[in-house]
Amino acid sequence: MAKKRGKAAYMISAVSEQYNLHPQTLRLYEREGLLKPSRSEGNTRLYTDEDLERLEVILKLTRDFGVNLAGVEIILNMREKMTEMQRQIEELVETLNRELAAHLRPAAPRETTSLIPVARAAVVPGRMSKRRERQAEPVA
Repeated sequence: MAKKRGKAAYMISAVSEQYNLHPQTLRLYEREGLLKPSRSEGNTRLYTDEDLERLEVILKLTRDFGVNLAGVEIILNMREKMTEMQRQIEELVETLNRELAAHLRPAAPRETTSLIPVARAAVVPGRMSKRRERQAEPVA
């Protein structure tokens, strides 16, 4: 029977060598809450590919842009919030598209004289269209 493969995980020595960092620097990033590697049963730090991507962002900010660790923390938190907001926006767009599709119906064939099919919005009782609202406004 084949053994289930998990995510790839790298020990601190391999990561520090790959990124030319001292292991204490990685431990500092963990203490500061910038990295959160998982642990093995023997309590060895194990870095996943996602951890390495995050480390690359940290190194880019600190090495290339001179951002201190407090700034890195703020930037990483903002990136996470932006990612969550993007997910929420995509979810909202999907919901709006579903609702719009549910409330639109194609024009009746007898009403169509064009080559392009036209969809008409379902009439919601008690609501006027913007054009009808403007027509109903008294002229001063």
